[in-house]
Amino acid sequence: MVMGERDFPGCLPSLGTHMLRLIGSHYHFRRAVPVVLQACLGKTEISLSLQTESKFLARQRAAALYARTGEVFHKARTMQGRFSDKELTSLLTFQSPVTLEPEKNAQEAEATSASKRKTMKPREKLTRKVVRKPRSTKKKPPALMLSNALEQFVLSNPKASTDTKEATKRTVTLYVRAFGNTPVSDIGGSQAGAFRDLLLALPATLGKGKSSLTLQQEAQRAKSDGLPTLSNKSVKNHMLRLSALWNQLVQRELVAKNPWAGWHFESAPKTVRRSWTPQELALLASASWHSSLVPEPTFRLVTLIAAYTGMRLGEICTLRKEDLQTIEGVPCFLVRTHAEDGWSPKTEAGTRTIPLHSKLIEAGIITLKDNTEGNYLIPGLDGSKQKDRGATLSRAFSQLKTRLGLPAEITFHSFRHTVSTQLRNATTDIREIWIDRLLGHEATHRSQGTTTYLTGITTANLRQTVEAISYPETAFANMTI
Repeated sequence: MVMGERDFPGCLPSLGTHMLRLIGSHYHFRRAVPVVLQACLGKTEISLSLQTESKFLARQRAAALYARTGEVFHKARTMQGRFSDKELTSLLTFQSPVTLEPEKNAQEAEATSASKRKTMKPREKLTRKVVRKPRSTKKKPPALMLSNALEQFVLSNPKASTDTKEATKRTVTLYVRAFGNTPVSDIGGSQAGAFRDLLLALPATLGKGKSSLTLQQEAQRAKSDGLPTLSNKSVKNHMLRLSALWNQLVQRELVAKNPWAGWHFESAPKTVRRSWTPQELALLASASWHSSLVPEPTFRLVTLIAAYTGMRLGEICTLRKEDLQTIEGVPCFLVRTHAEDGWSPKTEAGTRTIPLHSKLIEAGIITLKDNTEGNYLIPGLDGSKQKDRGATLSRAFSQLKTRLGLPAEITFHSFRHTVSTQLRNATTDIREIWIDRLLGHEATHRSQGTTTYLTGITTANLRQTVEAISYPETAFANMTI
């Protein structure tokens, strides 16, 4: 092939077989001289031995020669006259450094290149091979299920109160009943919202009787029958219990976030509890008892103790026989922690000594210690399946109150309000700190004196305080044990 005027120095076209020629066992380089330069160079083509049997090395040397001959053509165009043979020879001796490369290296390079071309897959010719690390054989820990989280972080927590454990267990049981026992990592905002919506639709009487219905069916029944549903307060408490559990899971990095936090509930108007009026107490005293789960004498006994001490229902129902003792010559109730039952007073101030009112002594309370079977002082509450011994009585009392048409402001806790109101309005010389001590309230006046000497209040002063409680004869007529 003849090269024309368009061949310029520095241009390196793809080297075809026309520049390489195998003569014998060696390759030769051939390039045609442009017509206008043939007279100057005295040649029609340039032909040189590449001194190699390797096609790979021959192509490399031919490329170098192509560049040099291009320079020669360029110089010839600028010359006046003709190259001498000596000048042309000197210009074309450039190839010797290239052709002196060891043949062995060229053959090895060619062999290596050929081997790679055979072993490489089509995609590997264009992309770098990605070496993947072997998968880890380490097994992932099993998913933490909701029931296991309850057991590990609530039920097995020695610092959690019995009330907290039981309440959280009830909440988790509701969730599992509705949506199954799922991994905590799978529970997010949508699941929390669905549980909240379901709780708001459930009947208020849920759990107070046997039922084979699912929670979804219970909600549908409440809607179709127009039944009262769980209050916002109850639903909020369920959500708060789960939120408290999830706070621990977040801290331990077992879950990413707490889906139970931040929910808002409309607050119902708060019912303000008040004291009993004499008429309401007379109505309660004359009412017939209706519950088959709690004996009537037990109901009358508990209300009598509440009326003359201001004790909470739970405090009364958990009294043990050893909690009735004589201190400084005065029969007293001891409200204190019972570690064996996991029960403790509501506050630190709730641990206290309460002298028996003379009306309680007249009613025969002291004889309970010798006449009652078992460890508890108040009989008739052992039939309750709940750990809270006052739960069954509390429900029965609420049903009686509704049947009697008593207002919402009146509850069993109203006995405590009544005692507090009477003592603070008493005409006798009763100090405020004595009232707080009797009722288990934090001291109203937080001076250094009240804080330091609060435990120094004598039993005689507490007895004087409790004896200031009084009721009309119609309130608890003929009440004896």
